[in-house]
Amino acid sequence: MNISRFLKEELIKLNFQCEQEPAPETPASHQWRERNKERILGELVNILELSGRTGNNCRLLTDLINRERKASTAIGHGIAIPHIRTMQAKEFIIGVARSKDGYPFDAPDNQPVHLFFIMAAPPYDDNFYLKVFKSLAQSIQYEEFRQELMNAKEPYDIIRAFKKME
Repeated sequence: MNISRFLKEELIKLNFQCEQEPAPETPASHQWRERNKERILGELVNILELSGRTGNNCRLLTDLINRERKASTAIGHGIAIPHIRTMQAKEFIIGVARSKDGYPFDAPDNQPVHLFFIMAAPPYDDNFYLKVFKSLAQSIQYEEFRQELMNAKEPYDIIRAFKKME
């Protein structure tokens, strides 16, 4: 699947930053991790909002938070794919955020997440949504490709990397 055709430069943030709460005295604080994940998701929703294809962004954030509570969307290797089918998406939207430092996001390898691919689609878009998710997951399994995304200088470099993969 040609993911590059869904990527828009204005929805790619290469210097993603999200203010985090300072770490508590007890590093295993579940509430601290949850609050910081919610802040990250809030910033990712702000990226999707730039598309003009979202509905109520507070509800979109709530939907993403509830989805994330079911199971972490971090998949390891510094990647997370927060995704949701929701009435708050007027059509399929994908955004990309990259953080050089990374953020804790409950990844299975316990490594910080550097690349976030946020996806939202209307609830009736199951087949298409799953095809995009599968194609994205296949692309990012390659270390060389992930490194190319981390080294991108401009948003278009992200789009170009996906074009080369297809």
